Amino acid sequence: MNPLDYARAHSAEALAELEEFLRIPSISTQAEHKPDMERAAGWLRDQLLAAGFPRAEVMPTAGHPIVYAEWQPHPGRPTILVYGHYDVQPADPLDLWRTPPFEPTRIGDDLFGRGSSDDKGQLYTHVTAVKAFKETLGAPPVNIRCLFEGEEESGSPSLAPFIQKHKELLAADVAVVSDGQIIDKETPAIVYGLRGISYLEVKVTGPAGDLHSGGYGGAVHNPIHALSTMIAGLHDANGRITIPGFYDSVRDLDPQERAGLARIPFDRDAWLQQAGVSQAWGEPDYSIIERTGARPALDVNGIWGGYIEPGAKTVLPSKAYAKISMRLVPDQEPQEAFRLIEQHLKAIAPKTVSVEVQYLHGGNPAIVRRDSAPMKAAVRAYAAAFGAEPIFVRTGGSIPVIAEFQKELGIETILMGFGLPDDNLHAPNEKFHLPNYFRGIETVIRFQEFLAG
Repeated sequence: MNPLDYARAHSAEALAELEEFLRIPSISTQAEHKPDMERAAGWLRDQLLAAGFPRAEVMPTAGHPIVYAEWQPHPGRPTILVYGHYDVQPADPLDLWRTPPFEPTRIGDDLFGRGSSDDKGQLYTHVTAVKAFKETLGAPPVNIRCLFEGEEESGSPSLAPFIQKHKELLAADVAVVSDGQIIDKETPAIVYGLRGISYLEVKVTGPAGDLHSGGYGGAVHNPIHALSTMIAGLHDANGRITIPGFYDSVRDLDPQERAGLARIPFDRDAWLQQAGVSQAWGEPDYSIIERTGARPALDVNGIWGGYIEPGAKTVLPSKAYAKISMRLVPDQEPQEAFRLIEQHLKAIAPKTVSVEVQYLHGGNPAIVRRDSAPMKAAVRAYAAAFGAEPIFVRTGGSIPVIAEFQKELGIETILMGFGLPDDNLHAPNEKFHLPNYFRGIETVIRFQEFLAG
């Protein structure tokens, strides 16, 4: 039996293992789930050992542990560094889930559960593929190293130090990341460009303490009002970011690349329906695909202050807060983008309030080559597994480790995703389309075979 036949014959086993993985609520951002994070890391290590890796271990960091594994059966053949993350987003708001978030539920061809697509299901395609090689040929056809972190959903604070400390351990010819989406169920895609991110928190302070709005309203500047006005001024009427100098380092899209992006299948009405809006918004000189994948963006991710509990409390609050993310494109840098917005917010703040801006985390944008030997192997693998040539796309999400691999290890990354645009990442009712899970396993098997050959 060959590896493909083995994977197909043992698909039920692969699904049961994924469901077991999904039952662990490995939420990296919530301290009460620290034991679950450790349990998930240990479970993943054990599965890697069962898949045949002679070395698999849980390695501590300053935060949540990293799971590392290696199998190097073929000196002289290419080495793949597989990256993924075993942590997941919080499940809130729970009342919007149709099924329990940590009890994986199959509905038709979809598997619902937090982490099913982001990223446990996609990560596990690689573990299952290696197991198929072990059970049929005794070993995979290439050398493999795995780096599975537990802090991707909280900004990966421990990842860069780990990579810098363990460069020899992580040495490879190419990295592979399965943490993304394809066009639709039948049309695979390879992401060659990712936006970076700069994430910050703003605190606006007015009076020294909360005041009675009846006694002070109209005479003391409410910090929520001040913050709202400041935020409203961060875009012009066309959605262009107004921060001075923000676009100075943005790499322009050349006509050839714009023509390539224009060929990506795109149903505007379906996109609007999926987003739950009636109209698109943003820079009118760029398409929606360009706005969401190849142009920078600024969004307020949260805003709060004052009294928000049931009932009424006529308070004029002392402080107001907002969390803001900026999605960056080549050649923008997270720290420089933060410096620009911090400077701008303080410049436009009224003299009636004070402003503090805190940098929380960031990651660099990345562009990868489309003509390398590993990329050609990936194109062949997708075509064989899906029966269609993959389309090259740029995506608006951020995977900071891609730029880190380029910078620290000198390697490029193949973004071998298998999710769908409607998988509800970071939202209630996250799902993974099961045919994609199984075709993902097949794609990984074929990729390793083609790269070895």
